[in-house]
Amino acid sequence: MPDVTIVVATRDRAAELRHSLGRHTAPVIVADNGSADGTAEVAEAAGARVLRLRRNLGAAARNVGVREAATRYVAFADDDSWWAPGALERAVEILDAHPRTALLAARVLVGEDEHLEPVSEAMSRSPLGRPDGVPGPAVLGFLACSAIVRRDAYLDAGGFSDVLHFAGEEELLALDLAAAGWDLAYVPELVVHHHPSQSGRNPSARRRREIRNGLLTAWLRRPLPAVARMAAAALGSRDGRAGLADAARALPRLAGERRPLPPAVEAARARLTAY
Repeated sequence: MPDVTIVVATRDRAAELRHSLGRHTAPVIVADNGSADGTAEVAEAAGARVLRLRRNLGAAARNVGVREAATRYVAFADDDSWWAPGALERAVEILDAHPRTALLAARVLVGEDEHLEPVSEAMSRSPLGRPDGVPGPAVLGFLACSAIVRRDAYLDAGGFSDVLHFAGEEELLALDLAAAGWDLAYVPELVVHHHPSQSGRNPSARRRREIRNGLLTAWLRRPLPAVARMAAAALGSRDGRAGLADAARALPRLAGERRPLPPAVEAARARLTAY
């Protein structure tokens, strides 16, 4: 296996891991967010290295896994996703050939019928085009279950925010990588399979969390008029108002962390909004 480790952050998903872990073709580190259902034991039985975290760090659990990885590249997977055979080997070849690219986003096929994930379809039509030297359409976002990163670039950017926890946590990291001068690309020849778990799903709660995290990400990195537009749009729905209130409560934890994007990155982000 090439120079890559797979990192999976999970919590109380023993059943899903029984299905997915055996499908991985690279060493796996499982960052267990304080599970109580035997998740850690299932992962260990499948041969994964397990990091037993004392509390639920959310997406930031991936940071712990990345720090423990000894490889140049780290691929992320969810407890209900896995990389297709050969995808990671090809991803390493692409990253080796493109030293200014920090992240590759794979094409995601969903469920037994393998329909295309809508986010993958959107990335394939990225309005940012394909700049010279970038191995695919340029993007400023990704799905964490289907991305491979250059480990050093990820750590230098700070990884995933512990304030955002889960749901839409990817955008802030993508913006920070771009702000540091790295390229991010969608590469459809890389394939990830995702069989979404139905365990504990609450669409309204997730939408509320996505709105919260979108607002916090905007406040941290985007011009204040863009934040105001997002806040005004959130007022139009019950979940939006709840997400706005959640974001307001989280702001004190982010005091002093606002760093507006470089003009070129903000211009690219604005193009995505217009698109």
